[in-house]
Amino acid sequence: MNNSNNKRETFSSGLAVFFATLGSAVGLGNIWKFPYMVGENGGGAFVLIYFICILLVGMPIMISEFYIGRSTRKNAVGAFEALKAKPFWKTIGYMGVLSSLFIMFFYSSVAGWVYSYVFKALKGDFLPLASMSMEDAALNASSQYDAAVSGSISPFVWQFIAVTVVSIILIAGVKNGIEKITKTLLPLLFALVIICCIRALTLEGAKQGLSFLFLPDFSKLSASAVLSALGLAFFKLSLGMGTMTTYGSYFTNDNNLFATSARVALSDTLVSLLAGIAIFPVVFTFGMEPGMGPGLLFKTIPLVFSKIPLGNVLLVAFFILTSIAATTAMLSLVEVPVAFFIEEKQMSRNKAVLLSSGLILIIGLLTVHPKSVFGNVVIAGKGFFDLFDYLSSNIMLPIGGLLITIFVGYVANKDQLSYELSNHKTLNNDGMIKFYISILKYITPALLVIVFLNSIGIINF
Repeated sequence: MNNSNNKRETFSSGLAVFFATLGSAVGLGNIWKFPYMVGENGGGAFVLIYFICILLVGMPIMISEFYIGRSTRKNAVGAFEALKAKPFWKTIGYMGVLSSLFIMFFYSSVAGWVYSYVFKALKGDFLPLASMSMEDAALNASSQYDAAVSGSISPFVWQFIAVTVVSIILIAGVKNGIEKITKTLLPLLFALVIICCIRALTLEGAKQGLSFLFLPDFSKLSASAVLSALGLAFFKLSLGMGTMTTYGSYFTNDNNLFATSARVALSDTLVSLLAGIAIFPVVFTFGMEPGMGPGLLFKTIPLVFSKIPLGNVLLVAFFILTSIAATTAMLSLVEVPVAFFIEEKQMSRNKAVLLSSGLILIIGLLTVHPKSVFGNVVIAGKGFFDLFDYLSSNIMLPIGGLLITIFVGYVANKDQLSYELSNHKTLNNDGMIKFYISILKYITPALLVIVFLNSIGIINF
């Protein structure tokens, strides 16, 4: 296997590895998806199950992807050839490349909405909400959301801006682009979300909101909620889509893969919980329904912040941090096809970034919003937005993750695996390696099979 490549960039330090990898995991799933799924599935009990799923599914697969990437110093496809695996296993890499593109086809649309909300907040579009009744303000916030996501031109413009920002960063490279941006933006994201949390904790509904988020009520927990928690844990950590394999290929040789996975998983969960702390107290303060679904972020946050002192300032901060989360996550997603085109098709980084971004923009135009230009086109009962979401989240990611667990757990050379995970025998972690392999071989794949069969409707709970 190829453990060194002098022409290939790597991250400069363990801190850079942590921020870049955390930037991949932290995204709209933390600030947008996690809170509304907690709201839909009963609060604290769902959070507890989610954390267990992180330990049993998320971390084992993340460590496996780190191993595949760092031990080969290759992209998601080339890594399996470098490991001298049979051609079939390269399917995992190709699925990772396709999954990252499929996710970007619709994720870039949502990122565009977030970017547009930063601009709207800076312009003061939500200031009039403060003087309206709650009912009129809610209608106004809802109409602004509809205009932002289903307008004739603006959604395309903001999607283009979001992809362009990511492209400029990626063209700068691994150290000067991904590393510098994530090391700068991730601490800022934490600072902004903490500011929002502090303000939310001063509201009347803070106690009720925190109780909902942290106190488990297992009477509200269903079997489907458990499966949702497992699926969310898998998706939020950017697993099965080639990102952690690609980023792992940029890791330094002395990076402790177990420690990095633990730090990333815990920090990612912390960001999600902080987002919940920022949202649920204000939801309960104003008597809103925590289980209102995906519209929670875009329809209620402007309304809520407009009704409290310094609300517009906090609103600007909130959507800036959301745009930061979207940007760092997109960097890792787009880097997967970029690395593939550079190493497998011998393209320059500039051409690889432009080709990847071009594909995302051209096909992503179909997904800007189900109600927009291509909203009437339906395939298998789904619009393009929902189709790409379903194919990537419900089919490709679970299969990719399952194949990774089978490959590393049953096919990969265990001596090489132990050698890499022990940092070439410089770490005394044989017990940890044995425990990880046991979880990976038996528990993780079993849970993934259940999630996959449920997602395609073969089993129902």
